[in-house]
Amino acid sequence: MARYIFITGGVVSSLGKGLMAASLAALLQARGYTVRIRKFDPYLNVDPGTMSPYQHGEVYVTDDGAETDLDLGHYERFTGVSAHQSDNVTSGRVYRDIIARERRGDYLGATVQVVPHVTDAIKEFALADTDGLDFVLCEIGGTVGDIESLPFIEAIRQLRNELEPDQSVAIHVTLVPFIAAAGELKTKPTQHSVRELAGLGIQPDLLLCRCERPLPDGERRKIAQFCNVRKEAVIPALDAKSIYSVPLNYHAEGLDDEVLRAFGIDDAAEPDLSRWYDILDRYENPEGEVTIGVIGKYVGLPDAYKSLHEALVHGGMANRVRVHMKWLDAELFEEDSDDLAARLEPMHGILVPGGFGERGSEGKIGAIRFARESKVPFFGICLGMQMACIEGARNLAGKTGASTTEFGDTSEPVVGLITEWMSEEGLQQRSKGGDLGGTMRLGAYEAKLDGNSHVSSIYDATTIYERHRHRYEVNTHYVPALEQGGLVFSGMSPDGALPEIIERRDHPWFIGVQFHPELKSKPFDPHPLFASFIAAAVKQSRLV
Repeated sequence: MARYIFITGGVVSSLGKGLMAASLAALLQARGYTVRIRKFDPYLNVDPGTMSPYQHGEVYVTDDGAETDLDLGHYERFTGVSAHQSDNVTSGRVYRDIIARERRGDYLGATVQVVPHVTDAIKEFALADTDGLDFVLCEIGGTVGDIESLPFIEAIRQLRNELEPDQSVAIHVTLVPFIAAAGELKTKPTQHSVRELAGLGIQPDLLLCRCERPLPDGERRKIAQFCNVRKEAVIPALDAKSIYSVPLNYHAEGLDDEVLRAFGIDDAAEPDLSRWYDILDRYENPEGEVTIGVIGKYVGLPDAYKSLHEALVHGGMANRVRVHMKWLDAELFEEDSDDLAARLEPMHGILVPGGFGERGSEGKIGAIRFARESKVPFFGICLGMQMACIEGARNLAGKTGASTTEFGDTSEPVVGLITEWMSEEGLQQRSKGGDLGGTMRLGAYEAKLDGNSHVSSIYDATTIYERHRHRYEVNTHYVPALEQGGLVFSGMSPDGALPEIIERRDHPWFIGVQFHPELKSKPFDPHPLFASFIAAAVKQSRLV
């Protein structure tokens, strides 16, 4: 029988509920429990797949092809448990399914309402696929009091009544702000937030209080008194230097002990936190440093490349070096080639990540040419691989008009729209004028590697499974010309129809991949491509 932990947030958004959920799950894992984390998102989009990165940050893709909230990346990175389609639901998806059922006549003429139909659908989501789990952590997005989240709060209230008394715990994450003019931490916002939540029928069992200064014992006692919880259940959560210290910090403050006490569990094993001590040691005590230039489109918002950022950090941990990331706007390189060289020369590695649209594409191509000619380690991901093929076609294969049909009509479509491909469900087909949402090549796909290639030695395998999120693919018609220009297609789909990986044998480290390896990297299991890329950057740092 799974136990449920419901996590809400109050006062303001961006308090780190997702990171808190991931950290608590990691602590429960360290005691030998099995866990799964789920995210309830109140917005009306069916999923974040069509949302701008500036609106929502990155879209995290699961093995089974779900486009989900970036918090699911935290969940996977901290627990190693692969997320599923069933681990992220939005108001849009709930309403879409309910309206489809109403149109089919499934409700037999009943008036369809928020209660019970929407709340029942949310409860079904929370309870689904929990066999063999000890704990299910459910994070509710947004802030208590938001109109959008009310159906989710109501569903939790109902569910807590329907579960056994010791089968659920509610944790509320709040802010205790420091008012500099008064020189004091203020508890009133937390009191009001808990009152708002209690007014909706949920009395929290624990309070996680985000604060930038230590929470004095008197203030902790005051919060407990006015919010109807034990003083020990008021957990301070100070700002941390690194997200990888958060699980240890929460354990030191007694978070996992209080959660187990709230469930009435008094015979839990002591946690084995050696994995997290090793991670923190590697992060805080590097033996060197490298600088990686990331040439992207959305560099103004770090969350747009959240998994990429963390994967580079993991690559640094694998090599015991600190990775400094320089986020460079590709548009800045489109007019001044001298500025491009001046900005890129100090870099020990150059990475061009995924993205959509033409803006900044010529800057990315210029950066790739610089990396190729200067023998600087280069890593291209998704669009970055496609731009590497276009750069090679233009400058080494004589295809000066090479481009991608994503940017418009072209005489040399080195990259084009995928109209069909094979998946586990069979033949997938798409058309140019079709819907944008949920129509890309999504999820984990198999790739076959050339046994004599650089990538096969990095993976130590000739068959891999990696996650994809793209609508365009390198046109195999141009493979012979690109190979004459020095590119090696070292990874292909099993049917040989879709290029997956390119590399250059005349370059110390030049690899492009059509998939997103950053989505599978973890601090305790760095992705081999990122570990190898940073190792190459370390060698480069010794040459400059």
